[in-house]
Amino acid sequence: MLGPLLSVRTLLIAIFMLMAGSGFLSTLIAVRLELAGASAVTIGVVGTAYFAGLMAGSLRVPALIGRIGHIRAFAACVTVFSASGLAYALLRDPILWSALRFIDGVAMAGVFVCLESWLNRQAAPQSRSMILAAYMVCLYGGQAAGQFLLNIGQNQPDLPFMLSAIILSLALLPVLLTRLDQPQVETIVPFSLRRLYDASPLGIAGVILNGTMLGAFYALGSVYVQRLGMSLSQVALFTSCVIAGGVALQTPLGLLSDRFDRRRVIIFCFLAVIAICAAMAFAPLPRIALFALGALFGGFAFALYPLCVAHSNDHLAEEERLGASSGLVLAYSAGAVSGPILASLSMTAFGAPGLFILLGALAAIGGGFGIWRLLVAEPVEAGDQQAFRGLPRTSPMVAVLEAEAEQE
Repeated sequence: MLGPLLSVRTLLIAIFMLMAGSGFLSTLIAVRLELAGASAVTIGVVGTAYFAGLMAGSLRVPALIGRIGHIRAFAACVTVFSASGLAYALLRDPILWSALRFIDGVAMAGVFVCLESWLNRQAAPQSRSMILAAYMVCLYGGQAAGQFLLNIGQNQPDLPFMLSAIILSLALLPVLLTRLDQPQVETIVPFSLRRLYDASPLGIAGVILNGTMLGAFYALGSVYVQRLGMSLSQVALFTSCVIAGGVALQTPLGLLSDRFDRRRVIIFCFLAVIAICAAMAFAPLPRIALFALGALFGGFAFALYPLCVAHSNDHLAEEERLGASSGLVLAYSAGAVSGPILASLSMTAFGAPGLFILLGALAAIGGGFGIWRLLVAEPVEAGDQQAFRGLPRTSPMVAVLEAEAEQE
């Protein structure tokens, strides 16, 4: 049973190490900028730079990989990311940090494209679902575990950046020493926004809004917690709770959406996010309640992307799903680019609660749009709905693994 996973264990180890070494950087950088007295807008701009790099890299890096191969491209991207991690310790200017975050985003896009193309090549038809699930566990597990590296830099501010560079450098080894054959990079033509909207208005709107929400949270969630007077260890715990909640609720909500009109589950998730955000923005909460609500926020917010992808696929022919899924990844990234800026403006206007005021407002837009679609459009017949699959929001290459897993 574990044979398919053992065949790609080097790739899974690599993604876990990469996320452990890089996943906490957005939190760390936001915390450091906040301690240095930077404005919320400045922190938002730095956060936006990463998502802009991730989007640009997803579009441009596949051509580089096609020219030099996966191992060389992977090594180049990780080396650049590792060097960037060390550069944060040397350069303290927010403008330079923005440039470094853009570079990080491009490098991370290259890593995702390389690893996901490799997984596509190695996965047999009957094992794609298992490999996709293991990939998500390693990706989010590494991201959650890496948050606790924040606690190390209390007395040595440069140490977390150094540890990040060390872990990223060591993540090269499983891939450089692998015996797996290098795959070909598949050419995917993403659907345009217009074509995505024509196929599924709620699907594309939900993905863009979800990208905006999570881009805002990743960039400024740590600032929100810090401004509530919490310690660095509590910032790390809160962020990990959000990620863990996001993993825990995806499958139950997805299975629910397979049994009922998927639009109703999407609307329910948006409404749940509204209620959670209202409590986190306006209610005086004990810290244990804040962590619990953070986990619930992650659970419902993280589920929205795969739910919206599944809803879009319900309206498409099988041969169209690859281009649509690829387009939805890029639409999510476009939303994530705008999220940090919008959140910073909201926090400037309303203080720390401004983050969840914005997130609640975005969820209200999504929920309202979903209710409108429920009233004006007929539901997809139960027999025509595709089975839900949990999905990461990484690169267009993951669409290949997801689309082919559906054919099992």
